[in-house]
Amino acid sequence: MSKTVREAALDVLVKIEKNQAYSHLLLNETRKNAGLDRRDSALLTEIVYGTIQRKLTLDYYLKPFIKQDLKKLDTWVLVLLRLSIYQMVYLDRVPERAVVHEAVTIAKKNGHKGISGMVNGVLRAFQRAQRPSFDLIKDPVERLSIKSSHPVWLLKRWIDQYGQEETEAMCDENLLPAPVTMRVNLTRTTRDEVIHQLTSEGIEAVAAEFTEVGVIIEKGAVFESDAYMQGLITAQDESSMMVASALSPEPGMNVLDTCAAPGGKTTHLAERMNNEGQVLALDLHPQKIKLIQAQAKRLGLSSIKAEALDARKLVDHADEYDRVLVDAPCTGFGVLKRKPDIKWSKTEQDVTQIARIQADILSAASTRVKNGGLLVYSTCTVDKAENEETIKAFLKNHPDFSLDSDLKNRLPIQVLPQRFDQGMLTVLPQDYHSDGFFIAALKKQS
Repeated sequence: MSKTVREAALDVLVKIEKNQAYSHLLLNETRKNAGLDRRDSALLTEIVYGTIQRKLTLDYYLKPFIKQDLKKLDTWVLVLLRLSIYQMVYLDRVPERAVVHEAVTIAKKNGHKGISGMVNGVLRAFQRAQRPSFDLIKDPVERLSIKSSHPVWLLKRWIDQYGQEETEAMCDENLLPAPVTMRVNLTRTTRDEVIHQLTSEGIEAVAAEFTEVGVIIEKGAVFESDAYMQGLITAQDESSMMVASALSPEPGMNVLDTCAAPGGKTTHLAERMNNEGQVLALDLHPQKIKLIQAQAKRLGLSSIKAEALDARKLVDHADEYDRVLVDAPCTGFGVLKRKPDIKWSKTEQDVTQIARIQADILSAASTRVKNGGLLVYSTCTVDKAENEETIKAFLKNHPDFSLDSDLKNRLPIQVLPQRFDQGMLTVLPQDYHSDGFFIAALKKQS
C-alpha cells in the first residue's frame, strides 16, 4: 500500500534524525519510490525541510504540552509531533483538523492506543493554547537560537566574527526557501533565448540580477524541461557562479579543478573557455567522477577530463596549470537554506578538522600553478577559520603567492566594500539572497 505524504515525511525525518543521513539525497530517493505527483512531492519537500529547518522552535512550542523530557519520547513520536506542529504553525493551506487527524492515524498505525491518544491530546491542546513567547527566554543568544533554530555554539561563532546584527540577518535569511537558479550554457545559446524557451514550456523564468549567465526559476519543473535535457542550462547558485569569473580562464588554457564533483564549477570553467583547451577535474571519490562526466556530456563539453585523485597527492605530479581551482570541502554553513540538516550534524570540532584538510589541499594544489598563474580558493561556508584564516596561514608559508586585488574587477557584481579585503570576498546569504560563499584569488609570482 502506498504511503501518504506525511507518512513519507515521517520516514525521511526519522532516518535523518537517527542516521545523520543527508536530507536532499533521502528526499530524492523517497520521491522516486513513493510515486508522488508533483504537488504531493512539493508538500513532502516543504514538510521535511521546514521541520528540520525549525527544529529548535518546534521543540520550544511542544515542551509545555508534554510532561516528560522530549528526548525520552520515541524518535518517531517526537518527529511526528514536530512535523504536525510545523504544518499547524507555518503552512496556511493545510487545515489544522486534517493535520491532527492524520497524525493520530499515523500514530495508531505505528504504535499502541496510548501513543495515539497522547499525540491527539498534545496537538489539540496546542491548537487551543496561545503560542509560548520567545520573550520569556532571558539569554539573548539562547533566544535567537530558539527563535531562528540555529545551535548556540554556531551563533556564538558568528556573533564573534560578524556581530549581532549580521548574525540575526543571516539567521532570518537561512529560514527562507532557497531560490532555484540555473546557469545558461553560452556555448549553445543565450540567456534571452533560454528564457524564451522556458516560457514557451510553461516555466516562469527571469534573468538573475548579479550574474550575466544566471536565470531564476520562479515557477515550474525546470529539471523536466527540454531546455535542461538539451544541456542549455544547469543548476548553480549565483554565488557559486562567481568562482569562474574569479578564476577567469581563457580559451586554450590548461585548467585544474581539484575538488570538482558534482561538476557545476568544472562545467562553468569549460563554458567560459568556449570548450577550447582542457579542464582536468579531480575528485577523491571514484563514484562521483561519473557525475562530472554525465554533466559534461549533457552540456556538450568535450574539453573536460575527469579523474579520481586525492588532491593532497598533487605534490607528486609534474604538470603545471594556468589556472587552479580549490573549491574546498567545508562545513557548508553558507548553504543552510538548501541543506538545513548541516546545522544539527556539524560540530565545532568539525570546523577545526575541516580547516586542516583545506590547508593541506590548498598547499598541495599550489605546487601545480604555473609562474604568473592564478590559484582560486572557494568555499560555501561563512566561517572565518575555514576562509580568511586558511588563506592567511597559506600566504605565511608560501611567499611566492600574493592576494590578487584585481579580483574585484573580475566579479560580475558590485561588491559590498565591507565584504572585500584585498583579494578575498565574503558573501553572506542576506547580501544577495544567494548562498553564503567565500572566494580568494592568489597570484603566483612570475
